[in-house]
Amino acid sequence: MSLLEIFHWLEHLPLLVAMRDSPWIFPVIATLHLLGLAIIGGAVLVVDLRLLGLGLVRQPVAQLARGAEPLLLTGIALMLLTGPWLFMCFATKYYYLTPFWIKLASLVLVLVFTFTIRRRAVSSSVATHPKRVLLAITSLALWFVVALGGRLIGFP
Repeated sequence: MSLLEIFHWLEHLPLLVAMRDSPWIFPVIATLHLLGLAIIGGAVLVVDLRLLGLGLVRQPVAQLARGAEPLLLTGIALMLLTGPWLFMCFATKYYYLTPFWIKLASLVLVLVFTFTIRRRAVSSSVATHPKRVLLAITSLALWFVVALGGRLIGFP
């Protein structure tokens, strides 16, 4: 069975057909997905802007990152719980969309980056200013590509 056939099968599951036919289920799930993005955006921005020296400069980066992490995890959980449902509703369409594949690749990259390199760097105070700037720019760029990919999926 090819990947396209799997996508087609997913899209036509009875639960997904009912979800697409409902006037409110898909919009509610899409709204929750966007809420997750907003939560992630806030958690990432507060730490990355601090790394750039643009906000909350009196707070240590490690303390700020520890405080923002529960929000980041909540946003990620919300997006990972709702994203597959949104995908499965139109899986065959997404198969052909380059922004969908870019979003997925970027999501994997940013999650690995966030929970390895970024986490290690923000928890230690030894990172130099140029490294912190590069870290923040990389983090913001990857999250931006994920968000942009999601937005472009709606406008192929």
